[in-house]
Amino acid sequence: MTMLSLSLRRSVAMLLLVMLLGGCAHTGPRNPLATWVPSKNFDERRPVVIVLHYTEQDSVEQSLDTLRSRNSGGRVSSHYLVGKDGKVYQLVKDSQRAWHAGAGRWGAITDVNNASIGIEIDNDGKSPFPDAQIDNLVVLLRDLTQRLRIPPSQVIGHSDLAPSRKIDPGPLFPWKRLYDAGFGIWPGDGAGDPPAGFDPWLALQAVGYSVEDRGSTVRAFHHRFRGIEGTELDAEDLRILHALTYREPASRAGTASP
Repeated sequence: MTMLSLSLRRSVAMLLLVMLLGGCAHTGPRNPLATWVPSKNFDERRPVVIVLHYTEQDSVEQSLDTLRSRNSGGRVSSHYLVGKDGKVYQLVKDSQRAWHAGAGRWGAITDVNNASIGIEIDNDGKSPFPDAQIDNLVVLLRDLTQRLRIPPSQVIGHSDLAPSRKIDPGPLFPWKRLYDAGFGIWPGDGAGDPPAGFDPWLALQAVGYSVEDRGSTVRAFHHRFRGIEGTELDAEDLRILHALTYREPASRAGTASP
């Protein structure tokens, strides 16, 4: 075998390898057990909910390290981190599954990591959230909900989906301010007192909460809608739950009755 023919064989092999890799890159991964018959009728997987957390750490630098490394409690990540000064950091692509929610559920969603965008907020869990931080969080939420077509009402806290494990973003988080900017849910003014027989536990489930651990769920509800502690429902809680779940009859909403 001459040096020329050996060199030629190597060149041909390299060319075939490049063509093969190029073909794979163009078509994407396929199942070798099936015949590839491509359809144009598909879409990318999309998140349907946004989960807000606080970092419970001392600095954005510490949180960036935690979210990018193997920490003592296991590996965690989020799609975004918002600093106290409002600077926004992205750690995971929107299309990828970040490890931020853990075990829990919201409504019918049981694998929350797979269906959500996670946003960590630089906060030690005891301090108010600066205006610049919330202002830029609102900008980020507006971008995400519009670009990814996530319903603006589907912005929740970590404690909402995992009330028995988590309390973030905590009772100091300004949910009403977020609602006024167009995100999350908040009780309206028109529902009034609940009727006789009103079931607050069914109302909590209608909102999205799990009621397996009722005390923890009430605490999470209190943090979000009243900024207080407590694990027992009172009359004000029932009014809030009625307002959150009340639907005005069609004839009163301006729609003709059948």
